[in-house]
Amino acid sequence: MITIWPQYLDKNLSLSEGRKVSKEYAVADPSLSDIERALKRLGLQYNIDRERAYPGKWYEKSGRILVEWEGTKLELLKEVSLKIKEIRN
Repeated sequence: MITIWPQYLDKNLSLSEGRKVSKEYAVADPSLSDIERALKRLGLQYNIDRERAYPGKWYEKSGRILVEWEGTKLELLKEVSLKIKEIRN
């Protein structure tokens, strides 16, 4: 299981604030529903945990998604980011 926090994909955050992908892949203000739509289109199994707060922003319940994935976390994050961009266009 790999955890995806919306912060991992957020173009508006710096790497030290939690972004995990390069700006080239990142999207502006990704929501849990954006990530969920992308995962559905990619055909992946996932669980949403809406009441969780990202450790770097413990005061803000952004939620997280746990995904069944065989590859690396970075590969998954890039796939999800690209799919969100495709959906938004």
